[in-house]
Amino acid sequence: MSVEKKDFKHIVRIANVDIPGGKSIRLSLTNIKGIGVTMADAICAISSIPRTTKAGELNEQQVARLNEVVAHLEKAGLPVWMLNRRKDYETGENKHLITGSLNFTQENDLKRLKKIKSLRGVRHIRGLPVRGQRTRSNFRRSKGKVVGVAKKK
Repeated sequence: MSVEKKDFKHIVRIANVDIPGGKSIRLSLTNIKGIGVTMADAICAISSIPRTTKAGELNEQQVARLNEVVAHLEKAGLPVWMLNRRKDYETGENKHLITGSLNFTQENDLKRLKKIKSLRGVRHIRGLPVRGQRTRSNFRRSKGKVVGVAKKK
């Protein structure tokens, strides 16, 4: 059992998301939609915070620095391949979207694909796999019972 510090916070708010204070900052940042473990490591490196530090032990300056980096990941010096929205459809910019804006953008992309009736859009409409997987044995929930071979009598 470790003795808790007086300034330990059980919930830390970063990018308008409540983050558990008991976990390391590396794993706590993954509670933000759009940030995985690799991105969390990069954010910790950019904001010069050790990634094993518990989220509840961060002081106000460190939390403010994390908020700033998460809000402007494009300008933080990350390589372009780490961003989740490269060459945006409307603007052509490289972006990294998180939380609500990520959901909104994904929904709009799917609506656009369905509206123009592209192959990907049609596959989404029909509830079939979009990225070229085989459908004979998998994805049976939308097709019915298993297809078998009749035995000879």
